[in-house]
Amino acid sequence: MRDTFVDTTTTLLADDPRTALVLADISAALFTPAAARHPDRVLNVGIREQLMVGVAGGLALTGLRPIVHTYAPFLVERAYEQLKLDLDHQGASAVLVSVGASYDRPESGRTHLSPADVSLIDTLHGWTVHVPGHPGEVAPMLRTAVAAETSAYLRLSVLSNDRPLGSDGALQVVRDAGPGAPLVVAVGPTLDAATAALADLPVTVAYTNRPRPFDTAGLRDRAGTDVILVEPYLAGTSSRVVSAALADRPHRLLALGVGREDLRRYGSADDHTRWHGLDASGLRRSVLDFVSPALR
Repeated sequence: MRDTFVDTTTTLLADDPRTALVLADISAALFTPAAARHPDRVLNVGIREQLMVGVAGGLALTGLRPIVHTYAPFLVERAYEQLKLDLDHQGASAVLVSVGASYDRPESGRTHLSPADVSLIDTLHGWTVHVPGHPGEVAPMLRTAVAAETSAYLRLSVLSNDRPLGSDGALQVVRDAGPGAPLVVAVGPTLDAATAALADLPVTVAYTNRPRPFDTAGLRDRAGTDVILVEPYLAGTSSRVVSAALADRPHRLLALGVGREDLRRYGSADDHTRWHGLDASGLRRSVLDFVSPALR
């Protein structure tokens, strides 16, 4: 996903003189050719993430369309105050593109883990959040975000589904178990594990890679009584959105995602997926414990 981001951004910088890129050392080497061609629009501020967002806000106020990039915890958690003040409060907009996701690089320790990033972005107003499930979804998402006039957060990961699906964020039914069946909504790279976990169960599986704004109309069209939400970040991040969309209907909601407990472990990304119950076997156990006994 990062390679696709670099290639697409390099092209955007060449094609659209309004596009700018602000870095805080991360991925700077990958953008060396672009920086040589566009030294006034590719800016590396060093390991100063708050300054990076402040610079992006200034560029946006001059009419440029800044893309801001680093690891998720540095981009969203460390620089949250600048997102709130230098972008939102000033009426400036930017496209944030992160790597690292929830636990892509656990060998670097807790500093590089960011399961709460989407929850923090969710406290801001009017942001679009893209969570691609495959590298093939990244380029159209980025182009759409840059072409818009509002702020967006594009969350890249080393985790991926086997194939790309659409990039417009609409809820896509991947497996239809018919009216009234429990509905599993898988976000981004959780789809393959969810599909494998439920292959032999009468459960509808749907996919989205744009959790904000959430496709509430698509959700209402497909949801029965039981809804299971599977997200690759903090469990329950989208619970309020799903509950509000179904407030006039009797429903039960199970929210699965990264747990709140600090595991204090290194391991691999696959290890963390398993420890948080987001692998196929873990998802199957959670869904079977939740759904009606008649469906088990």
